[in-house]
Amino acid sequence: MPHIHERIDFTVAIFVVRDGRVLVVHHRKLDKWLPLGGHVELDEDPEQAALREAREESGLEVALVGERPPTTEPGTRALVAPRFLDIHRIHDGHEHVGMIYWARPVGGELRRAEAEHHDLRWCTAGELDALRPAMSGAVKWYCRKALEELA
Repeated sequence: MPHIHERIDFTVAIFVVRDGRVLVVHHRKLDKWLPLGGHVELDEDPEQAALREAREESGLEVALVGERPPTTEPGTRALVAPRFLDIHRIHDGHEHVGMIYWARPVGGELRRAEAEHHDLRWCTAGELDALRPAMSGAVKWYCRKALEELA
Protein backbone atom coordinates (compact mmCIF):
# COMPACT_ATOMS: atom_id res chain seq x y z
CA MET A 1 0.00 0.00 0.00
CA PRO A 2 1.45 3.40 -0.87
CA HIS A 3 1.73 5.88 1.95
CA ILE A 4 -1.26 8.14 2.49
CA HIS A 5 1.07 10.91 3.58
CA GLU A 6 4.83 11.28 3.32
CA ARG A 7 5.26 11.94 7.05
CA ILE A 8 2.60 9.85 8.82
CA ASP A 9 0.29 6.91 8.20
CA PHE A 10 -2.39 5.19 10.24
CA THR A 11 -1.97 1.46 10.85
CA VAL A 12 -3.71 -1.37 12.66
CA ALA A 13 -2.21 -4.24 14.65
CA ILE A 14 -4.42 -7.20 15.48
CA PHE A 15 -3.48 -9.51 18.34
CA VAL A 16 -5.63 -12.60 17.77
CA VAL A 17 -5.98 -14.88 20.80
CA ARG A 18 -7.29 -18.46 20.84
CA ASP A 19 -6.94 -21.13 23.54
CA GLY A 20 -4.28 -19.27 25.50
CA ARG A 21 -2.15 -18.54 22.44
CA VAL A 22 -1.58 -15.40 20.40
CA LEU A 23 -1.06 -15.44 16.63
CA VAL A 24 2.20 -13.91 15.39
CA VAL A 25 3.86 -13.74 11.98
CA HIS A 26 7.51 -13.62 10.93
CA HIS A 27 7.45 -10.72 8.45
CA ARG A 28 9.59 -11.34 5.34
CA LYS A 29 10.58 -7.79 4.50
CA LEU A 30 11.16 -6.61 8.07
CA ASP A 31 12.56 -9.91 9.43
CA LYS A 32 10.59 -9.38 12.65
CA TRP A 33 7.93 -11.24 14.59
CA LEU A 34 4.80 -9.09 14.56
CA PRO A 35 1.04 -9.30 14.99
CA LEU A 36 -1.23 -9.26 11.97
CA GLY A 37 -1.69 -5.75 10.63
CA GLY A 38 -0.98 -3.05 8.11
CA HIS A 39 -2.00 0.32 6.76
CA VAL A 40 -5.49 1.79 6.93
CA GLU A 41 -6.38 2.45 3.30
CA LEU A 42 -8.08 5.60 2.04
CA ASP A 43 -11.43 3.90 1.45
CA GLU A 44 -11.78 2.21 4.85
CA ASP A 45 -12.04 2.97 8.53
CA PRO A 46 -9.71 1.40 11.14
CA GLU A 47 -12.19 -1.35 12.02
CA GLN A 48 -12.55 -2.38 8.37
CA ALA A 49 -8.75 -2.28 7.99
CA ALA A 50 -8.26 -4.56 11.00
CA LEU A 51 -10.76 -7.14 9.71
CA ARG A 52 -9.28 -7.00 6.19
CA GLU A 53 -5.67 -7.31 7.35
CA ALA A 54 -6.50 -10.27 9.60
CA ARG A 55 -8.25 -12.04 6.72
CA GLU A 56 -5.52 -11.26 4.14
CA GLU A 57 -2.62 -12.20 6.39
CA SER A 58 -4.02 -15.29 8.12
CA GLY A 59 -7.15 -16.50 6.31
CA LEU A 60 -9.08 -15.97 9.54
CA GLU A 61 -12.26 -14.03 10.06
CA VAL A 62 -11.99 -12.31 13.43
CA ALA A 63 -14.20 -10.44 15.86
CA LEU A 64 -12.60 -7.37 17.38
CA VAL A 65 -12.78 -7.18 21.15
CA GLY A 66 -13.60 -3.78 22.56
CA GLU A 67 -16.26 -1.30 23.35
CA ARG A 68 -18.55 0.13 20.70
CA PRO A 69 -20.45 3.11 22.06
CA PRO A 70 -24.20 3.24 21.38
CA THR A 71 -23.84 6.38 19.26
CA THR A 72 -24.56 5.10 15.76
CA GLU A 73 -27.19 7.26 14.08
CA PRO A 74 -27.66 8.77 10.63
CA GLY A 75 -24.32 10.23 9.62
CA THR A 76 -22.37 8.59 12.46
CA ARG A 77 -21.20 4.98 12.83
CA ALA A 78 -19.60 4.01 16.13
CA LEU A 79 -16.45 1.91 15.84
CA VAL A 80 -14.93 -0.67 18.16
CA ALA A 81 -12.28 1.23 20.09
CA PRO A 82 -8.69 -0.02 19.81
CA ARG A 83 -7.28 -1.32 23.10
CA PHE A 84 -4.16 0.84 22.76
CA LEU A 85 -2.66 3.50 20.49
CA ASP A 86 1.00 4.14 19.77
CA ILE A 87 3.22 6.05 17.40
CA HIS A 88 6.37 4.48 16.05
CA ARG A 89 9.11 5.71 13.76
CA ILE A 90 9.55 3.81 10.51
CA HIS A 91 12.50 5.95 9.39
CA ASP A 92 13.58 9.57 9.73
CA GLY A 93 10.67 11.71 8.62
CA HIS A 94 8.01 8.96 8.63
CA GLU A 95 5.92 7.59 11.49
CA HIS A 96 2.95 5.30 11.95
CA VAL A 97 0.07 5.93 14.34
CA GLY A 98 -0.80 2.40 15.40
CA MET A 99 -4.26 1.32 16.52
CA ILE A 100 -3.82 -1.88 18.51
CA TYR A 101 -6.76 -4.29 18.62
CA TRP A 102 -7.49 -7.53 20.44
CA ALA A 103 -9.45 -10.12 18.46
CA ARG A 104 -10.76 -13.67 18.53
CA PRO A 105 -11.07 -15.95 15.51
CA VAL A 106 -14.66 -16.64 14.45
CA GLY A 107 -14.17 -18.41 11.12
CA GLY A 108 -11.97 -19.01 8.14
CA GLU A 109 -9.04 -21.35 7.81
CA LEU A 110 -5.55 -20.50 9.04
CA ARG A 111 -3.05 -20.02 6.21
CA ARG A 112 0.17 -18.08 5.85
CA ALA A 113 0.42 -15.15 3.43
CA GLU A 114 3.48 -16.59 1.69
CA ALA A 115 4.46 -13.39 -0.11
CA GLU A 116 4.55 -11.48 3.20
CA HIS A 117 5.54 -13.97 5.90
CA HIS A 118 8.18 -16.62 6.53
CA ASP A 119 6.12 -18.19 9.26
CA LEU A 120 2.92 -17.84 11.26
CA ARG A 121 2.32 -19.48 14.62
CA TRP A 122 0.23 -19.53 17.76
CA CYS A 123 2.39 -18.84 20.84
CA THR A 124 1.88 -19.01 24.58
CA ALA A 125 3.32 -16.18 26.68
CA GLY A 126 6.31 -18.38 27.53
CA GLU A 127 7.06 -19.27 23.90
CA LEU A 128 7.45 -15.61 22.89
CA ASP A 129 10.94 -15.43 24.44
CA ALA A 130 12.21 -18.29 22.26
CA LEU A 131 11.28 -16.70 18.92
CA ARG A 132 14.18 -15.94 16.58
CA PRO A 133 14.80 -13.29 15.56
CA ALA A 134 13.87 -11.98 19.00
CA MET A 135 10.56 -10.16 19.24
CA SER A 136 10.69 -6.48 20.23
CA GLY A 137 9.83 -5.62 23.81
CA ALA A 138 6.80 -3.57 22.76
CA VAL A 139 5.28 -6.33 20.62
CA LYS A 140 5.96 -8.91 23.32
CA TRP A 141 4.24 -6.68 25.91
CA TYR A 142 1.14 -6.34 23.70
CA CYS A 143 1.10 -10.12 23.09
CA ARG A 144 1.22 -10.85 26.81
CA LYS A 145 -1.37 -8.17 27.62
CA ALA A 146 -3.76 -9.60 25.00
CA LEU A 147 -3.24 -13.12 26.40
CA GLU A 148 -3.88 -11.89 29.94
CA GLU A 149 -7.00 -9.92 29.07
CA LEU A 150 -8.53 -12.55 26.76
CA ALA A 151 -7.75 -15.53 29.03
